[in-house]
Amino acid sequence: MASSATMAVNNKLIVAGDGYKVWEDPSFIKWRKRDSHVSLHCHDSVEGSLRYWYERNKVDVLIAKSAVWDDDAVSASIECAKYWVQNLPFVKSLSGHWKFFLAQSPATAPSNFHDTIFQDSTWETIPVPSNWQMHGFDRPIYTNVIYPFPLDPPHVPEDNPTGCYRTYFHLPKDWEGRRILLHFEAVDSAFHVWLNGALVGYSQDSRLPAEFEITDFCHECGSEKKNIVAVQVYRWSDGSYLEDQDHWWLSGIHRDVLLLAKPKVFIVDYFFKSNLVESCTYADLEVEVILDKPMEINVTTDVKIEATLFDISGDDRIDLLSTKVAHLELQPPSPLGFHGYRLAGKLQNPKLWSAEQPNLYTLVVTLKDASGNIVDCESCQVGIRQISKAPKQLLVNGHPVMIRGVNRHEHHPRIGKTNIESCMVKDLVLMKEHNINAVRNSHYPQHQRWYELCDLFGMYMIDEANIETHGFDLSRHVKHPSQEPSWASSMLDRVIGMVERDKNHACIISWSLGNEANYGPNHAALAGWIRGKDPSRVVHYEGGGSRTSSTDIVCPMYMRIWDCVKIAKDPNEKRPLILCEYSHAMGNSNGNIHEYWEAIDSTFGLQGGFIWDWVDQGLLKESTDGNKYWAYGGDFGDTPNDLNFCLNGLIWPDRTPHPALHEVKYVYQPIKVSLTNDIIKITNTNFFQTTQDLEFNWVIEGDGCKLEAGILHLPVLDPQSSYDIKWDSGPWYPSWTSSSAAETFLTITARLSQPTRWLQSGHVISSQQLELPMKKEFISHVLKMNEVTLDWQIVDHKLTIRQNLSEITFNNQSGAIERWMVEGVPVMVNGITPCFWRAPTDNDKGGEANSYLTKWKAANLDNVSFVKENSTVEKISEHLLEVSVVYNGFSKGGETGDYVSGTEGSNILFKVDMKYSFHGSGDVVLACHAKPRADLPPLPRVGVEFRLEKSISNVKWYGRGPFECYPDRKAAANVGVFEKKVDEMHVPYIVPGECSGRADVRWVAFQNDRGSGIYASICSGSPPMQMNASYYSTKELDRATHNEELVKGDDIEVHLDHKHMGIGGDDSWSPCVHDKYMLPSSSPYYFFIRFFPLTAATSPHDIYKPQS
Repeated sequence: MASSATMAVNNKLIVAGDGYKVWEDPSFIKWRKRDSHVSLHCHDSVEGSLRYWYERNKVDVLIAKSAVWDDDAVSASIECAKYWVQNLPFVKSLSGHWKFFLAQSPATAPSNFHDTIFQDSTWETIPVPSNWQMHGFDRPIYTNVIYPFPLDPPHVPEDNPTGCYRTYFHLPKDWEGRRILLHFEAVDSAFHVWLNGALVGYSQDSRLPAEFEITDFCHECGSEKKNIVAVQVYRWSDGSYLEDQDHWWLSGIHRDVLLLAKPKVFIVDYFFKSNLVESCTYADLEVEVILDKPMEINVTTDVKIEATLFDISGDDRIDLLSTKVAHLELQPPSPLGFHGYRLAGKLQNPKLWSAEQPNLYTLVVTLKDASGNIVDCESCQVGIRQISKAPKQLLVNGHPVMIRGVNRHEHHPRIGKTNIESCMVKDLVLMKEHNINAVRNSHYPQHQRWYELCDLFGMYMIDEANIETHGFDLSRHVKHPSQEPSWASSMLDRVIGMVERDKNHACIISWSLGNEANYGPNHAALAGWIRGKDPSRVVHYEGGGSRTSSTDIVCPMYMRIWDCVKIAKDPNEKRPLILCEYSHAMGNSNGNIHEYWEAIDSTFGLQGGFIWDWVDQGLLKESTDGNKYWAYGGDFGDTPNDLNFCLNGLIWPDRTPHPALHEVKYVYQPIKVSLTNDIIKITNTNFFQTTQDLEFNWVIEGDGCKLEAGILHLPVLDPQSSYDIKWDSGPWYPSWTSSSAAETFLTITARLSQPTRWLQSGHVISSQQLELPMKKEFISHVLKMNEVTLDWQIVDHKLTIRQNLSEITFNNQSGAIERWMVEGVPVMVNGITPCFWRAPTDNDKGGEANSYLTKWKAANLDNVSFVKENSTVEKISEHLLEVSVVYNGFSKGGETGDYVSGTEGSNILFKVDMKYSFHGSGDVVLACHAKPRADLPPLPRVGVEFRLEKSISNVKWYGRGPFECYPDRKAAANVGVFEKKVDEMHVPYIVPGECSGRADVRWVAFQNDRGSGIYASICSGSPPMQMNASYYSTKELDRATHNEELVKGDDIEVHLDHKHMGIGGDDSWSPCVHDKYMLPSSSPYYFFIRFFPLTAATSPHDIYKPQS
C-alpha cells in the first residue's frame, strides 16, 4: 500500500494548488499512465488463446438480427462488456452499475468522495460503460464547428460538469503474486482515478485507453476487503480543444473498465509485420516484442520468447494446436532502433487478407521461464497483406483496389458513444450488403472490437487520430494548436496511442492525423513519427488543402468531380486521389453520386472515396406525451447548437436504410454490366474474387410486364476480367422478338450462391437494367377514342361533364376541377392546378444567402396564388369538349398586378395556359404551357398538383422504383410496375421536406380498395413524369421540424411533375445541384398529361398501350 504521506502530496500536486487546474494544462496530459500498447488478453496457455479466438470468430450475419436500439440497449451494453472478456482467466470486467454523483464543477464535487469510508448510499447509480447525458444527467450538446464553450485555450468554463463514480471489486485468490492493471478503454474527456483512497493517476483523450498499475494500492488477493475505485470525470478539459468533431458532446466512462492480472515479467506489447515477396509465394514474418521486466532479468537465460502463427479458420476443429503454420525464432538484438526483442520466420503460400477475401491467422506470443513453463501468453488476429504505393495508385497486395467507403461515427441512439457487438455487426452487415468495402473512423479511434470485426468481415479502414480543432477557424485572435509547440506533445500522444493500440489490425491500410485541424509544423511531426514507426501503411490528412507533404493520398473533402479529374490528370501529382468525404447524405440527398463514379471508374488516379456519413446521429428522446422521437441539436435545450446538421446518414439511427443507400449499392457494385454497340459486357471489377460463388439471372420485361426469366450461364470470370454477349444471341432474344411492347428492358442480376460470414445465400450483389432496342417506330400513345357522345352542361358557373363512368365538376370561376367522381365515388376532390414549389430539403436550405431556398423565398415562389385570367368552353364535336384556362401566378398580395414578362416590378411570376380536352370515352387530356418570369431563380418543379379523396390510397405506377428516386438519384431504381399504399410512399426523414418522389413515371393509377380511382399518364410525346402522393401537404412538410410533428391532411396531395429539380448532395451548405438537373426560368415548358377514370375492371396497362 502507498504511504499516506505520498497520497497527500500527490493529491495536492495533481488535483489543485494555487488555482492550478491540471485539466487546463496542455503540457500535462497524463500522470502514472502506462505507455500505449496493443490490447492485452492475459491468456494462460496457447490452446486457451486459440480457443478464445475460435469462439470470438463465430460472429456472423445472424448476430446482427439481435441488435437493439431502444432502452434494452442499456443492459445489453453491460452484458456485452462482460462477454468480451469471457474465458480470459486473468481479465475481469468492472462494467455494471456504479454509484454516481454529478457536480456542477470540480469545485463543488465532494472533496473526499474517494475515501474508503465515504458514504455513497444516497447517490444514484449509473451503468458503466455509458455517457451520463444518456441517463438523465446534464444534457447532450451537438455542435459541428463552434465549441460549446468560449474559445479561450487552454481554459474551460468554471461551470464544468464533473462526474463522480464509485465502485468496488475483490481480487480472486488465484491472482496472488501477479501485477494488477486498471484499464479504462475510454473516458470523456479527462479524469482522475483513486483506489482505496490513493490517487492512482490522471489521463485525457476521450477515445483511447488509459491504463494504470494498481498492484501496490490493492488489498491482498482473496481478501474480503473491498477495493474501492473512485473516478472523477471532467466534462471539459484542455483536451476538449482537440476534440471538436462534428458529433454529440457526451461525457463519462463510455467504454469498458477492466482489471488485468499479469505476472512479474510479462508481454506488454508486440508488433506483427509481414513482407510479401513479389510472387506472393511466401511472406517474411516478424514480431517485435516488448517485455515489462526488471533490468536483472536476462531473456536469453531466465525466460524465453516464442511466436507462432496458427490457421484456425475452416470447419470445426478439436485440436487447435495442430493448425500451426509458422514458427518465429528470436533474432540477435539490433544495435539501432528497436530495443525490444525481435522474432522472425517465414510463411509459405500465405492466404492473403483483403476486403474481398479477409483471411486471418492467429498470432500467439508466449513467454516461458527457464523450465519451459508458460509465464505469459498474448495473441491477436493478423492478416498477411501488403500496402504499397505506385504512381497515382494505392495498392493492396499489388492491386489498385477501389475504395467504396463511408465515414462512420460511433453512435447509438439510446446509449450514445457506448458500443454493443450486435450493433457493430449490424453496421458491417449493412455495409457489406450495400457493397461498401471501406470505412473511415470519423474522427477518432473506435472501440477495439470494431477493428477485430473489420478484420473478420473484410473492410479497408482509415484509422483516425482523435484530433479536430475546427472551431479555431472561427477566430483570428487565438493561435492555432497546429502551430503551437505547447500543443505538440498532446497531439503526438494521441497519434502514438492510436498507432500503438491498433498496429496489428490487417484492416487498417492508412493512418490519419485527424480531421479539420488546419495544418502546421505539429502535423509534420505527427506524420514523421508514423512514417518512422510504421512504413508499412500510408498516411492520410486532409488539412491544409489535402495535398501537403504530410499525406500520402490526395484526400479532399466535397471536391467537385470535375476538379478531382483535373488533379488526377495533373502529371506533377503522383499520389492517388481518394475523397475523404463526399456526397453529403443530409436528409433527401446523395444526388449526383453516379456522376462521381462514372468519373472514378474511368479516370486513372481516382480511387474512390468515403461518403459522409453512415448514420443519422439522432438521439432517442421522449416527448411530453410519452412518445419517442429522434432528437437533434437544440432539442435538449443545448446552446449553442447546430440543429440537424448531425443528421447526415445513409441510414436512420435504428439502422433502417435511407432510399439513397440503394444508389450507393448500385454505384459501388463490383459486377458491371453495359450494352454498347449491340454487345452486352459483364465485368468483374473485383481484384481478388472470381465469380465462382455467384449465380447470374436475367429477366426481360415489356412495358413493365415480365415476359420471361432464367439463369444466365457464364464462364467463371477472373478478377478484372469481362465477358461479352451479343444481345441478340442471348436467351432473352426470342421473348423480345415476339413481344409487341414499346419498351423492353433486360435486367441482369448477380446473386450469392453460397452464404458468407456477412451475407446470406441469394443476396443480390449487383443488378443492372438495360434498355433494349425498339423493334420499330411507333406513334407514342396516340389516343384511339371510342365514339361516345359527351354529356355536359353549365349551371351557375359550374361545368358538369359526364363521360362513360365518371362525372366531372369544373368550376369556371376558379378554372379548376372541383370534383371528379367515378362510379358515384368521389375520387378527385380538389382540381388540377399548376405547381412550381416543393417543401425545401436540407440541401435546398444550404448556403445561407446563396441557398436555393433563400432565392426562392426572395422571389416569393413559396407564396404563389394562381388566379384565372380567362377561360373558354368550346364544343369541338359530339365526342369532344375543350376547356381552356389562362392562369396568372401572383406573388402573395399581387393579384391586381398586370403580367409583364421579365419586368422586375411585376407581381406575376408565372403565366400558365391549360387546355383540357374532355372526350366521350372518358379520357381527359391536359395540355399545359407554363411560362415563368425570366428573372426568377431556377425552379423547384414544373408540374401540376391535385387532391384525391383519402380512401384512394393504392398507388400503382409504371416508372422507376420501387423506392424513392429523383432525377439526379435514380440509377439504382429500375423501370417497372410497382405498387404501394400512400402511407408507404412517405419517407420519414427526421426533418421533413420534399420526399417520396418516383422518377420517370409513364403512368400511375390511384385507386381505393374497391378499384375506383383515376389514371394519369404521359402522352403526345411528353417525357416521363416525376410523381409523388402523400397525406402530408407540401405546406405541412415545410412546417414540421420533426417527422413526428407531421399532421395528416383530410385528403391526398398528388404531384405530377413535367420537370423536377435535382436534390443535389455534393455538399449541403452550398447550392450544388448540377446544371443538367436545374430548371431555368428563362424558357417556357410544354407538357401533356392524360387522365382516365378507373374501375376494378380497368387495366392501366391496357389504357397506356400505344397505338401503332
